[in-house]
Amino acid sequence: MARYSPEVVFDALAARPDGAAVLGLRGARIAVVGGFVRDSLIGREPREIDLVIEGDVSSVAAKLGGRQTPHPAFLACHVARDGWTIELTQARRERYARPGALPIVQPASIEEDLARRDFSVNTIAVTLADRRLIAPAGALEDLSNGVLRVLHEDSFVDDPTRVMRLARYRARLGFGVEPLTARLAELARLDTVSGARIGAELRLIAGDDQSLEALAQLRGKLPVALDLELAARALALAPSDADRQLVVLASILRDASEDWLESLELTARERNAIGFAARGERLAAEVGAAQTPGELAELLSPVPAEAAAVLGALGPAAATRSWFEALRHVRLEISGDDLLAAGIPAGPQVGERLARTLRRKRDGLLVAGRQAELESALEALP
Repeated sequence: MARYSPEVVFDALAARPDGAAVLGLRGARIAVVGGFVRDSLIGREPREIDLVIEGDVSSVAAKLGGRQTPHPAFLACHVARDGWTIELTQARRERYARPGALPIVQPASIEEDLARRDFSVNTIAVTLADRRLIAPAGALEDLSNGVLRVLHEDSFVDDPTRVMRLARYRARLGFGVEPLTARLAELARLDTVSGARIGAELRLIAGDDQSLEALAQLRGKLPVALDLELAARALALAPSDADRQLVVLASILRDASEDWLESLELTARERNAIGFAARGERLAAEVGAAQTPGELAELLSPVPAEAAAVLGALGPAAATRSWFEALRHVRLEISGDDLLAAGIPAGPQVGERLARTLRRKRDGLLVAGRQAELESALEALP
């Protein structure tokens, strides 16, 4: 088994602006826990910082400053400051009223808190005051061996979303799954969990670089066909400023039932992109049939880049790539104010004239420059 030093975790904290704030905390018994410790110990760049605290969370959050969002039902608080976030949780024990329900929590010790977590490799903590590493039995061995293991046989019954986290960690870390954990995961049922919690886990998976590998492990667990080949093509086609998470969500949820989509509590932006992707075949056919750059632009201008990547992945990849690379950022140098100043009366024709001029510009029918655009816009409408 590898020998792990808590100093590695302190070095990782010292290298980050949010870590510097954590290192300045004094007073209550506080420990860094979970993914930050796990990743630091195995030489991966850690992501978010999670703290577990014996005592009052709000007083520790106040010392960190920034904007605090308390979650009293879970004895937790989210702190955001200067572009970073830290999750603080009071050490707690949990019980579940029924399978898939949210836990009922009570204050506890740090050691008890570690025992209620999902996988052994996420139960390792480092205390700030005495710089001590705390690890339940077998956790360091599992970390050294690259193994994901649940802490008890009812883990996936209490919280079935752990099967989604298992897929995410397995893909992200490249770890294997302990045999009993694998058998228990096969039996896990996500239909006892609220759609909102499934939606939250889907976002976490979709945002990972290894999202498709994780989703492949969830086939048969979700009430939707996971078209990962389509998602892979869409990701390859999407421009650099597209939201990878949203490309994946639009690809895999485009065929989902309306009732299930509603249960996921998606944002308006997510629903908009998924809605365009759901009409993918029809829109893709229209994009493929576009005769001019201007026609292509008029079809794709209302479509979010993430959904447009899905449309292109359904067939017209070359046309969609042309939109992304050559047309999407073409803009007019003139505006409606210029037309009003030139004597065009206010009304719908201002927009019509600008739209016609933009179409001509995209089609390459205008010489470059503001004057040419203005002359085109001032021509009489048919």
